[in-house]
Amino acid sequence: MDKPIRDCLGPLPTPSAPKRDLPPGAWDTHFHVLGPQARFPYSPTRKYTPPDALLEACLHMHATLGIERGLVVHANTHGFDNAVDLDAVARSNGRYLAVVRLDAKATRAGCERLHEQGARGVRFAFNPQHGGSLDHAVFDHVLECIEGLGWFVELHFDGAALPGLKEWLGAIRATVVIDHLGRIDPSLGIEQRPFSDLCELVVRESIWVKLSGADRLTKTGVPYADVIPFAQRLIELAPDRMLWGSDWPHTGVFDAARIPDDAKLVDALFEFAPDESVRKKILVDNPNRLMGL
Repeated sequence: MDKPIRDCLGPLPTPSAPKRDLPPGAWDTHFHVLGPQARFPYSPTRKYTPPDALLEACLHMHATLGIERGLVVHANTHGFDNAVDLDAVARSNGRYLAVVRLDAKATRAGCERLHEQGARGVRFAFNPQHGGSLDHAVFDHVLECIEGLGWFVELHFDGAALPGLKEWLGAIRATVVIDHLGRIDPSLGIEQRPFSDLCELVVRESIWVKLSGADRLTKTGVPYADVIPFAQRLIELAPDRMLWGSDWPHTGVFDAARIPDDAKLVDALFEFAPDESVRKKILVDNPNRLMGL
């Protein structure tokens, strides 16, 4: 008998405003648009069922935070159907671009069409909690399909897997964006092997990191004090290849106490990067460069 798919929670209905203003042209490089399910159904193989997180709610959240541009990242919830992401890009009035999900059926012509529709990256999410395993044959096939398009490859994996992935990550012949600070466990300390490996990787010109998911990593909660040293170290090593993302609508959360206030995640960035010029790199300059703008 199949195990029932659990319903997870949605985001806070009314976002608050950050304590301080973001620079003009700020990007949120990691969020999802989900549904409406009547038009964009979820995959039957999904790990959980989130409520709809519609474009209109996302635009309102970004207006409240002071975000002008965004990168809609495909959620495994929607399987390999990228229609929901492309629809969000099309209706965003030029504000959003997309990261899509592809499988063995990908073709060069199909990727070129996706590029015309606003895709700038492809995601492989193989964190066991949210995705599954990585098929290296499919990965290599997709890399061939996107060659020359200027896309990046986005990877979501469990931090404990970093030592085993390190050599492979460093050999990927494409720009690599690592989700959620590599999903490291802050309780294991700054000297832990997975984070040391991440630090060795991030000095490479091909490796970028999203300073997102502090709410997922923290063991101490707001204001994410246990995550701050890790973010600061990565910024110190590669300030020109750091990105920030809200991770709205925070899928896969079942405890209401763990649903973050997105404004608090923005506030945490000011702790990650106290220097205004560095924050502008993270929020404006770096994403513009990654997207080829």
